[in-house]
Amino acid sequence: MASSDSDKQPLKLLIVEDDSGLQSQLRWYFDGYEILQAKDRASAMSQMRRHQPPLVSLDLGLPPDPANSTEGMALLEEMLSVSPEAKVVVVTGNDDRQNALQAISLGAYDFYIKPVDADELRLIVDRAAHVYGLEAENRRLARQSASPLQGLITSDPGMLKICRMVERVAPSDATVLLLGESGTGKEVLARAVHQLSSRAKGPFVAINCAAIPENLLESELFGYEKGAFTGATRQTIGKLEHADKGTLFLDEIGDLPMSLQAKLLRFLQERVVERLGGRAEIPVDTRVIGATNKDLEAMIKSGEFREDLFYRISEIAIDIPPLRERQGDRSLIAHALLERYRQEQRKTTRLSFSAEALRAIDAYNWPGNIRELENLIRRAAIMADGPRIEPDDLGLSTPEDPEEPLALREIRDAAEQQAIIKAMSRCNGNIAQAADLLGITRPTLYNLLDKYGFRQ
Repeated sequence: MASSDSDKQPLKLLIVEDDSGLQSQLRWYFDGYEILQAKDRASAMSQMRRHQPPLVSLDLGLPPDPANSTEGMALLEEMLSVSPEAKVVVVTGNDDRQNALQAISLGAYDFYIKPVDADELRLIVDRAAHVYGLEAENRRLARQSASPLQGLITSDPGMLKICRMVERVAPSDATVLLLGESGTGKEVLARAVHQLSSRAKGPFVAINCAAIPENLLESELFGYEKGAFTGATRQTIGKLEHADKGTLFLDEIGDLPMSLQAKLLRFLQERVVERLGGRAEIPVDTRVIGATNKDLEAMIKSGEFREDLFYRISEIAIDIPPLRERQGDRSLIAHALLERYRQEQRKTTRLSFSAEALRAIDAYNWPGNIRELENLIRRAAIMADGPRIEPDDLGLSTPEDPEEPLALREIRDAAEQQAIIKAMSRCNGNIAQAADLLGITRPTLYNLLDKYGFRQ
């Protein structure tokens, strides 16, 4: 395989070798690739920065001391810092296997020990080209099949339905109530409502009603005039006024004290605020979005929440399912988070999950939802010694039950949709790998994705 699937042009292969005779020999081996050549670290990095080759053949024994692989190792790390997606095949001497394994731990794709065998080396490079093509397709599909809402990653039919609901609700000025457990992404959806509305150019102001003491919450929301209370040395506008022509997100609205529930209800009815210590009614054009993990209807029955306020804030109520109920999202979100944290930590080594780690992620109940998943994967990305994340790195145990089969021929038609979702999530959206996992061809999988509306 000497060409990419996306543009059908020959893939660039950089050969880093200080022996001019072997360099010519290697050029002949790799007919069909666009060959770039370098003899030392400086020329290799020049080619790397200029051409960004997806494939590299790197001799670890570079001058000034071919017997010492330090220069080659340093070059490997520098190459991967410039182009983390590149597949680097390192070539070493017959007694240098330990350094080859070290190179793999630093992010090299594979290694080859001299003397050079044309067929074997060509096979390794062709396989690297194939993997590069699959990963490139995966990145392309991830961009195309991303959730319609910024910041939200999902393949679950229920969550996709919620996305479509948000898109329909956002252009209106209806108050929205987001219901769900802690860590399910309520603020992400609130920001999506704001960004998709006509208020997108206005401010998005968030306040956590449970995090502010009751005696301060009123002044935070409604503001105060100078001299309204001890310490009020200047006029201060509240969050409702800050959010004028924009959106106010009231997180944990179920913790709002009864006294403030009455004032919030009046604002929603009259659309005016009155600052503490003030007499003037100030018109404010603010959309309110509330969120809570509490059962407000039960709180109404117990007298802890006003029924009239409940109906005002829940013109549109959206119930967000917990992560454990979202088909395929655990693996899918885990893949995206791992790549995000790898980049944050500036790690050149491409990180991935082992099959056991993915099984553990899918089997775990995630009581803390996406927030818990973020914390565990961030820690694993920071602490990872090698390129592969194992269950122990996540603090999870490997499930004892055998893995659920995903081949479609073993699954009845009623389970077909769920199997496709799980396979796409396990493979991080890679069509070729998901098709292999399901035991079908890529065209068949494309047809099934269209059948169930998974392709946008």
